[in-house]
Amino acid sequence: MIFYLLSTLALAALIIGSITDIKKREVPDWINYSLIACGFGFNLIYSVILWDFSYIINSSIGFFIFLIFALIMFYSGQWGGGDSKLLMGLGSAFGINFLFFKMLYFNILNLFKPIYPTFYVEMPFALNFLVNSLLVGALYGLLWSVILIFMNGKSFIRELKKLLNESRKARKCLLVSMPILVAITYFSLDFPNNLIVISLFLLLFLVFYLYTFIKAVENSCMLKYVEPTKLTEGDWIGKDITIDGRHLCGPKDLGISKSQIKEIIGFYNEGKIKKVLIKEGIPFVPSFLVAFILTLIYGNLVLLFI
Repeated sequence: MIFYLLSTLALAALIIGSITDIKKREVPDWINYSLIACGFGFNLIYSVILWDFSYIINSSIGFFIFLIFALIMFYSGQWGGGDSKLLMGLGSAFGINFLFFKMLYFNILNLFKPIYPTFYVEMPFALNFLVNSLLVGALYGLLWSVILIFMNGKSFIRELKKLLNESRKARKCLLVSMPILVAITYFSLDFPNNLIVISLFLLLFLVFYLYTFIKAVENSCMLKYVEPTKLTEGDWIGKDITIDGRHLCGPKDLGISKSQIKEIIGFYNEGKIKKVLIKEGIPFVPSFLVAFILTLIYGNLVLLFI
């Protein structure tokens, strides 16, 4: 019963969040905090009614695990604050069964000491969603990037050529060293270890070009100038703003604050600032919505192919 209730609330929050994220590139805090409060609140009520405190314990575990993951994505610049808080709300709503971690612990011990018993606990819905959101998010981000490239073709090609030219020395080093490393690995290690290590080398090679591709998309398609009055809390600043030798904000701030916006608008009214360069991130909440629906229907997408 509680699962269906929380699923309905989460679905509503994701739909509203997707609409606002696409339109305004933000998720209102009232949605995020309401979902977090409902997640903890309903699980606490069920714990008291049924006198089974596993509900609120699992809710707390889910919240803190999703919090850690959200902080990693936020501080690495992949998500905004709204995306991160919405994910924390989903973690508090559905929780993660602490028995699942107990199962992992004993089954890992069993790999080294077979005397330990093994048992099975179904993978929690929240973790299934997290796995699906990574898969869907990767495809969604790639599709969104391709659309942006079609819309800004000339700017993207120009920026890509610029970045490739700047990294010419690094690319030459990779192109020279990669065949040598592959050959040494192939003849010095046994099968299948040699193929595993070679795959890692090739993955590193692809990551280099993938990073260049993403950076070119960001610089050519996601940066735009806006008037300070149109800034919203959490906007990513694309270029340092300095007035009278004093630094106001910049890319390292991980999103602009309300106080910084107020101060910038003051300088805007004085005519000292005309426009501010911001980075428009990809609205990721719709990918959460798709991943959530797929999780409800199919469960863990990875397990479908195993």
